[in-house]
Amino acid sequence: MAEGNKAAIQFFRGTDEPVVPDIRMTRSRDGRTGQAKFVFEEPKALAPETLEAIAGMWMVDEEGEMVTREVNGRFVNGKPFALEATYTWKSEADFERFMRFAQRYADANGMGYSQNSGDNASSEEGTDG
Repeated sequence: MAEGNKAAIQFFRGTDEPVVPDIRMTRSRDGRTGQAKFVFEEPKALAPETLEAIAGMWMVDEEGEMVTREVNGRFVNGKPFALEATYTWKSEADFERFMRFAQRYADANGMGYSQNSGDNASSEEGTDG
């Protein structure tokens, strides 16, 4: 289980998935709802003996856990290749909670985080003219 400022993704409770996914996010125009799509290429959880046992994806950190049951396998030439999971939020509070997890997960895995600013707020700080 993730401890301290650690964050982990698990397909089996108590077992952290070591493969770091590609994560893409979309949000509604008002920002209240949205989805994060995770793609894990060749994850450890995709072992043939465990494929049928995957019941969800748990995102675990110091605040607790979030879960999605929307997990699907991707196959190439009949062999399991990737796991795809979608986490959906339906409120600003859920989005903020997800973003706190995402930041902790990025920090725990040495990942950079980039954000496209879709809002109309202008950022003029730090410009010399």
